Amino acid sequence: MELTALGAPRVGTLPAGALDAITDVPGVALGHCTLDDGATQTGATVLLPQPGNLFLHKLPAGLAVINGFGKSVGLMQVQELGTLESPIALVSTLAVGTAATALVRDAMAHNPELTRSLPTLNPLVFECNDGWLNDARTLALQESHVAQALAAARDAQRAGQGGFAQGSVGAGRGMSCHGLKGGIGSASRQVAWQGRPLTVGALVLANHGRPEALTIAGRRIGAALQARVDAEGGPERGSIIVLLATDAPLDARQLGRVARRAAAGLARTGSDYGHGSGDIALAFSTAWRVPQRADEPMPALAMLHEAALDGVFQAAAEATEQAIVHALFAATTVSGRDGRTRHALTELAPDWRALMEQR
Repeated sequence: MELTALGAPRVGTLPAGALDAITDVPGVALGHCTLDDGATQTGATVLLPQPGNLFLHKLPAGLAVINGFGKSVGLMQVQELGTLESPIALVSTLAVGTAATALVRDAMAHNPELTRSLPTLNPLVFECNDGWLNDARTLALQESHVAQALAAARDAQRAGQGGFAQGSVGAGRGMSCHGLKGGIGSASRQVAWQGRPLTVGALVLANHGRPEALTIAGRRIGAALQARVDAEGGPERGSIIVLLATDAPLDARQLGRVARRAAAGLARTGSDYGHGSGDIALAFSTAWRVPQRADEPMPALAMLHEAALDGVFQAAAEATEQAIVHALFAATTVSGRDGRTRHALTELAPDWRALMEQR
């Protein structure tokens, strides 16, 4: 069995980038702020899609709402205009408004004419509910925490630092996945086009799945794990956010098609996107920019032909699947409110290799 650098089973057939992370797409950076204090088990993760002023020079983006049980901010305008104009914040459900305000304050600090001679900002915030482990009613996450995660992402971007922590960190601190400890995961895959590699990177906030359904690298190990998992039965109620970055030259419509392929990777891990599951994917391209001001020319470049999209679709599905597996294998056991504990897969099942070999 081939393993990744995180010690997780490798899925798919396409090659990974150097880091096997979303930051294999040049210019993408990530920062976390983690709150770990008794019943407070939460945090913020901020993704910077590219250097420079995103509000003035936007990125093309496409969206797929796989199942819309969610409370995110900014999706409607992305669907309408096909552009991304802010960093992307990942937080817990009740912190969405806080994170949106933090992104607005940051944009105003960098754009004095915002809401005056320039339009308002469309902040992009995604959420999953970490209330099983985290005491969400305390509203512990503040604007300053989101600002810390954003500052960490900017520092990493300036330093050219692509590596970042995964698992029970940032927004992933209080998240659960298939009854185990979930959280932040990332991966990348590459395909060739006209003699050069194209990269698709995935970042997931994994908080979804029924214990008995967990499938890793095609092996359904959930049934063997179920007796060990402290999780309530019943339908799937969790959520997952998937962010897909690529340097492939794609327009917003094509990126919407790429985002939909995240569902294939999600399904391979055993999720059927239940009624109460908020499963959302966003894909963006770093290959070109959309100017905010009408007096700036739109770029003219050749987009990837539709017939060449199959490789990108495969990369999106594989990177999503691998990112979920990475979230599970990177996670550490976390205890939170009311004495509740979510155990890491590697702690609960040190015999995971044997479980995967069972037929």
